[in-house]
Amino acid sequence: MLAYIIGVVLFALGICVSVALHEAGHMVTAKAFGMKVRRYFVGFGPTVFSWRRGETEYGLKWIPLGGFCDIAGMTALDEVTPDEAPRAMWRFKTWKRTVVMSAGSVTHFILGFVVLYLMAVTMGLPNLNITATEPVLSATSCARAATTKEQAQDPSCPPGAARPAEAAGLRAGDKVLAIGGKPVATWDEMLATVQATSGPTEFDVQRGDQRLALIVDVPKVQRWTTSGVKEVGMIGASPQQPDRTIQYGPVAAVPATFSFTGTMFAETAQRLVQFPQRIPAVVTAIFGGERDPNTPVSVVGASRIGGEAVEQGIWVLFFFLLASLNFFIGVFNLLPLLPLDGGHIAVVWYERVRDWIRARRGKAAGGPVDYTKLSGITMALVLVGGAVTLLTVTADIVNPIRLQ
Repeated sequence: MLAYIIGVVLFALGICVSVALHEAGHMVTAKAFGMKVRRYFVGFGPTVFSWRRGETEYGLKWIPLGGFCDIAGMTALDEVTPDEAPRAMWRFKTWKRTVVMSAGSVTHFILGFVVLYLMAVTMGLPNLNITATEPVLSATSCARAATTKEQAQDPSCPPGAARPAEAAGLRAGDKVLAIGGKPVATWDEMLATVQATSGPTEFDVQRGDQRLALIVDVPKVQRWTTSGVKEVGMIGASPQQPDRTIQYGPVAAVPATFSFTGTMFAETAQRLVQFPQRIPAVVTAIFGGERDPNTPVSVVGASRIGGEAVEQGIWVLFFFLLASLNFFIGVFNLLPLLPLDGGHIAVVWYERVRDWIRARRGKAAGGPVDYTKLSGITMALVLVGGAVTLLTVTADIVNPIRLQ
């Protein structure tokens, strides 16, 4: 339990640091362009402490959930003092405002990349190229009857149980090429062929540089399957699992991380497209239905999964989840919807394109967009976002996704 609590706290802390650095990305780029940054705080609520350096106040607040960066004049409607007016954000060029507003998401992307790179050179990146398991033995065991699911999942062998594979000379590391003259390319093909076989059967085996022909006396046993109890052939062998992670050197890890990041971006985009259609499954889970592991999770749910990963010692999953969440937040925040940064970027470029068209027609620039006209849409999106957050948090509390 202690490991689980530590994992939850560490994951939640990682998210908080990520969001705080998101706001730091806005602050650093705004300052670099000469915009006036009034405040940069980590957390929300009452102030714990603060200090002023130059024209910016820095500080920490009691609720450690993200933070905020207060840039003077983000829109033309924001109140600014006379000395702030020349440096108000809305007065700067379109590309500079775009850089500042996208800096938060870029920070998430950089953080995700750094986490994946460090994984690549230490514990390894998840192997995304795992296909069908080859017919390679990891160990031999016994061939025994199992008429229930529990018995079928029990790997133990009773004393005196037959060990056909071991008796025939099969060893761990042997690759089965053919059974009874029939070639097999995957473990599933091998399993199906063995189950349909009985009696002395020739196994064509690759062992290192040698190719051997071994005779296995395949017995028929009663085994539980999803379609009922059946009599099948069994030799007593288990497959060699492919590497779940791949570790790289410091140099090779760079292209490997870029490639892995590209895959994650594609998966993130796919999850965003599927996001709306998965919300009904979240509601079903809240009212007692089985929780689909592909449904959206909140920060609460992600932290719980992170805690379970630490409890089970699966640190690869812990850091992979942290990197995934950074990519998701970064991409989500760039959606052209207010009040997200992507919505502000969309408005800025609307102004730019509109003024370009007006200039081509010999007209003066149209001026800043009136955000009050967008307040209704913004409020609707805030309410929808709040409702979705409430649903996912509720589902993650009453019916969370758990590691198997």
